[in-house]
Amino acid sequence: MPVKTEEVIKVIGGNPISGTVQIGGAKNSVLKLMAASLMAPGVFHIDNVPRISDVEIMSEVIDTLGAKTSIQGHSMTIDTTGVDKYETPYKLVAKMRASISVLGPLIAKFGKAKVAMPGGCRIGSRKLDMHIAALEALGVEFESEHGYINANVPGKLHGADVTLDFPSVGATENLMMAAVKAEGTTTIENAAREPEICDLANFLNEMGANIKGMGSPVITVEGVNELHSTDHTVVGDRIEAGTFLVAGALCGGPLTAKGVDPNNLSRAIAVLKHMGAEIDVTEDSVTVSRHGDIIPCDIQTLPHPGFPTDLQAQFMVMAIIAKGRSVITENVFENRFMFASEVTRMGADVRVDGHHAIIEGVDQLSGAPVQSSDLRGGAALVLAGLIADGETVVSQIEHIDRGYEDYVGKLRKLGANVVRETIETSDDDI
Repeated sequence: MPVKTEEVIKVIGGNPISGTVQIGGAKNSVLKLMAASLMAPGVFHIDNVPRISDVEIMSEVIDTLGAKTSIQGHSMTIDTTGVDKYETPYKLVAKMRASISVLGPLIAKFGKAKVAMPGGCRIGSRKLDMHIAALEALGVEFESEHGYINANVPGKLHGADVTLDFPSVGATENLMMAAVKAEGTTTIENAAREPEICDLANFLNEMGANIKGMGSPVITVEGVNELHSTDHTVVGDRIEAGTFLVAGALCGGPLTAKGVDPNNLSRAIAVLKHMGAEIDVTEDSVTVSRHGDIIPCDIQTLPHPGFPTDLQAQFMVMAIIAKGRSVITENVFENRFMFASEVTRMGADVRVDGHHAIIEGVDQLSGAPVQSSDLRGGAALVLAGLIADGETVVSQIEHIDRGYEDYVGKLRKLGANVVRETIETSDDDI
C-alpha cells in the first residue's frame, strides 16, 4: 500500500513576535482584475500580484479562454489578444468560487457565457441568485443545467437601475463589469463598498470605462463602446494585514504591517484598540503593540465599512484569551464558525448558538492537532498555535495557501517558531 503524505504547519507557542512584514496585493482584488482583463484585447501588466494558489487557478481559468498569462516575481503579464472562448471548465472553476467573476466579462465581450458552478471554501451557501437577477436586468437570459450556468444576450446589453438585496461583492463586480459594455446608464443601488470594489472600478476606468461612485452605496456606470489594455498595481491586502496585526497583538509586538492603506482597516483597528492594543499608522503601514491584558469585545461582522467577516476567526483567537466574555455575531456567512470546533481542541471555551459565538476567555491554550476548514480559519489556527503551550499541528493547509503567500516564512521572520513539513498520514489521523 502506498504511503500517504500531507503538508502541515507545526507551531511551537510562546515566542515573542515583532518586526515588519510586507503585505502583498489583495487576493480579493487581483482575481477580479484578471477576470476583467478578458474584456479587452491587448497586453496587461499587473504589479503587486500575490503568489498564492488562487492566482494560479485563475491564470489557468483565463488561459483556457485563450489568454496567455505569465508571472515573474510579483508582476503579471496577461495577453488577451487570443481570447476566443466563453466556456470555463468545471475542473478549474469547482476549485475556487472567485472564478464566477468571469461571468460578467464574458457576457460583456461575447454576449454569452457558459460558466461552471463555483467551488471554494465551505463557509456558506453563496447562492448566485443576486448575480443572475442583476444581470437579467441588463437583458441577459439564463439557463442552468448539469452544473453549468448558461448566459445569453438575445439583443444588446442595456443599462438599468438595479437594487441589490444585499451588498454582495461578487454580484456588484459582475454587474459592474457587464454594465461597462451596456448601452446607456446602469445604476447599482446598495452596492458593495469594499476597497477591492474600488480597485476593480479604477482598473476598469483605466481600460476606458466610465464608472463613478465606487466606495459608496450607489455606483453609476455609463456604457462605452471600446476598452483597451492597461497597467495597474494591486491594492494592498487588508485581510493579510489584519491577520498579522492580530499576531502582533496576541504576542505583544511591536509588529508593523507595511504596504496597506490604514483607511481600509479602520474597523479592525478600532476593535484592536478596544481590546487593549496600541496602534500607530502611517500612510501605508499599521503598527500594533500590546502591554496589558486583552480586553473582551463584542464583534458583529458586516459588509464594508463594517467589521470584515474575513477577520472574524483571527479576532476570535484574541477573544479566546481575553479576560472575560466576548460575543461574536456572524452576519455574512452562516458556516464560518467551523473554526470554533477546532480551536476548542486546544482548550478554548467557545459555544456556538446560531449566528453567535459566546467566548469565555481562558488563561492558556494547549497545542493540539487541528484541521483547517477554510482559508481564514486555517490562518487563525496558526495564530492560536503561536500562544499555545506546546506543539500545534495544522493540517489541510492548502486552504491557507489559497490566500497567504509564504505565511510560514513571514511568521518565521517575525520570530515565530513555525515550520512547514511533509508528514505521513493514515486513516486514523485527523
